[in-house]
This record gives sequence, structure tokens and C-alpha cells, in this order.
Amino acid sequence: MSEEIKIKKGKKVEYSFVDTRLLLKNELTFAYTGRFVVDIMRKLKRYKHSVLVIDLSGIKEVDSSGVTAIYYIKDKMKGEGVDIIIEGGSESVNNKLDLFAPKDLFVCEKPEKVPFFERVGSIIVYYIYNYFLKFISLSADIFFWSVHDIFTYKSRRKGEVVKQAVKIGVNATLIVMVMTFIIGLVLALHSATQLRNYGANIFIVDLIVIAIMAQMGPLITAILVAGRSGSSIAAEIATMKVTSEIDALKTMGFNPVRFVVVPKIYGCLLTIPFLVILANVAGIAGGMVAANMFLDITPEIFINRMATVMQNKDIVTGFIKSIVYGCIIVTTGSFYGFGVKQGAEGVGRSTTIAVVVSISLVIIADSIMGLIFY
Repeated sequence: MSEEIKIKKGKKVEYSFVDTRLLLKNELTFAYTGRFVVDIMRKLKRYKHSVLVIDLSGIKEVDSSGVTAIYYIKDKMKGEGVDIIIEGGSESVNNKLDLFAPKDLFVCEKPEKVPFFERVGSIIVYYIYNYFLKFISLSADIFFWSVHDIFTYKSRRKGEVVKQAVKIGVNATLIVMVMTFIIGLVLALHSATQLRNYGANIFIVDLIVIAIMAQMGPLITAILVAGRSGSSIAAEIATMKVTSEIDALKTMGFNPVRFVVVPKIYGCLLTIPFLVILANVAGIAGGMVAANMFLDITPEIFINRMATVMQNKDIVTGFIKSIVYGCIIVTTGSFYGFGVKQGAEGVGRSTTIAVVVSISLVIIADSIMGLIFY
């Protein structure tokens, strides 16, 4: 029985089975090879003989895709235990069969399944080497040059520390104070209802002062600086890396960490403690407003009570936390900036990851220091 696969504009390839022979007619070219292979393989699934002769006597034209189709059928049927014999065909057809015959037909072996613990170990080793050890190395490099350059004035770029201090700290003052004021206001507002039920209105001062100074003030400041300035640090260094400015600095004999990162460390450490102080003032002021509005605690009473609640320990811990957070923000931004890849797309990816990781590390550091200073 003869069957055909019709293609647009009347072109077609015909095939028929006569006992153990597969007769092909007309053209076997790229236009309809795919459909031909799918159809013929469906028919050959029911083939019961051990030998199949592919007769090309009726083929007028064949190209590389047609030759590939013939050898594909031969390879598949061989796997089913059927011997394939190719016969007939004009001189032109046979020349193309020789020319386009695939030399190395092979099936990719399925990779062996890696044991679970081996996969976990490989992942751990990868992250330890590519992230943890490199991060520690960069942190040590930054710490060394930061301490070294305190006593070496000639190595610094004139005015760079002040520029970074303004960029990282001074320009972030407004957003930090506004956000901590709102947080102090909302914290007092939600606490007022519960304290009023027990007649403990005055303890709103204790709650606000301790929460803001010991925890919320430094943490909110660090998160805002990480999102605002940490992203800027990562993007700046990543852009320098992509545009080969880092390589240019090395060529001229400058240490990129010393030249680029150390001024940012100085600028951040000089300003972030003052940002924390302003955040504490703004947060307490927000709590004072809420206490006056909802608990009838006047500013005078609030301030007098605050003087008895406030401890030097909270001020010192806030200062220590601000220093640690500043180092984390600058180091994380620098690490992902130096590790950028894939051009402009990599700059955006590194900046995003730097912000997420720096905020995560700040929260983890806050939890650890909270347990230490409890």
C-alpha cells in the first residue's frame, strides 16, 4: 500500500512497504523530512521482520536533512534488532549519501546519579570557596588597609573621605529621621491601648526609650543605609569592574581596596553613629507625640521619666552596633561589586544581591549582639 506526505505547493514524498522493502519516491528534502520521519517511525513500530531494505530508486532529489533522516531510521531500527540495507538510488543520490553520512552516531549515556551527601558536600564546598573564604579575605584586606591608612595621610585622595561621608551619611539623614519617627509613633500607638487597660500609661516611656535606643534605632538606620548607600557602593564598584577601571588601577600600581573601599569605610564609620543618635531622637520624639495624644502624658513628664529609664549601656551598645553595621554594609557592597560578571546585567544583579545579603547580615548581627548585650 502506497502512502504519501503532502507538503505545500504540491510537493510530496511517497513511501510504500512491499514485504521487507521500503520504497521511497520523489524528493526527500528539508521541507518535509521532519513529518516523514515521524510518520514512518510510527509505522515501523509494528514492523515484525528482522531485515528492512530501504529502496531509493524512486528518489529524485535528496539533501543533508534527507540523508540524516535515512541514517536516523537505520540507527533506530538497529536498536530494535532490525538490519537495514540501503539500495538503489541514482549516482547523485548515492554521492550525497556518502557526503552527508554522519560519522559518529552515538547516544549520550545517562549520567550516573550522584549520591545525596556528595551533592550536599559539593554545594557546601562551592559556597565556602566562592563566597565565605573570599568574603573573609576581602574583609581582612579592608581591615588591614583601614587601620594602616589611619596613620598614612599621603596615600589618601584629598577630600574623598568627606565626600563619602556626605554621600553615605549626611544625605541619608532625612529619610532615617522620618522613618524612625514614624516607627516610634506607631510603636507607641499600638502599645497605648494595652497599657491603658492596666493603668500603666507611664510605662510607655520605658517601652519607647528601651526599644528605640537598644534595638530599633540602630537596626532601622542600618537597614535604610544598606538599602540606600549599600546599593550605591555595590553599583559603583561593579561598574568600575565592568568598565575595566579596576584593572586600570592595578596597572597603575594602585590597590583597588585601598583606593576605592577604604574611603567608604571611613565615611560610613564617621557618620553612621551620628545617624543612630538622630534616629534615636526622632524615634523617641515619635513615641512622645503618641503618648501625649493617646495617654495624656505631657512632654515634660515623658522627658523626666526618660531620664530615669535611659542607661549608658543602651547608648554604648547602640554605638557598637552602628560600627558593626557600617562595616557589614560597606564590605558586603564591595564584595559583590568586585565579584560582578556578565556586564551591565551583572551590575544590576550584584547590586540587588548586595542589598539583600547586607540587610540579612545586619539582622543576623543584630540578633547575635542582642544575645551578647542582653
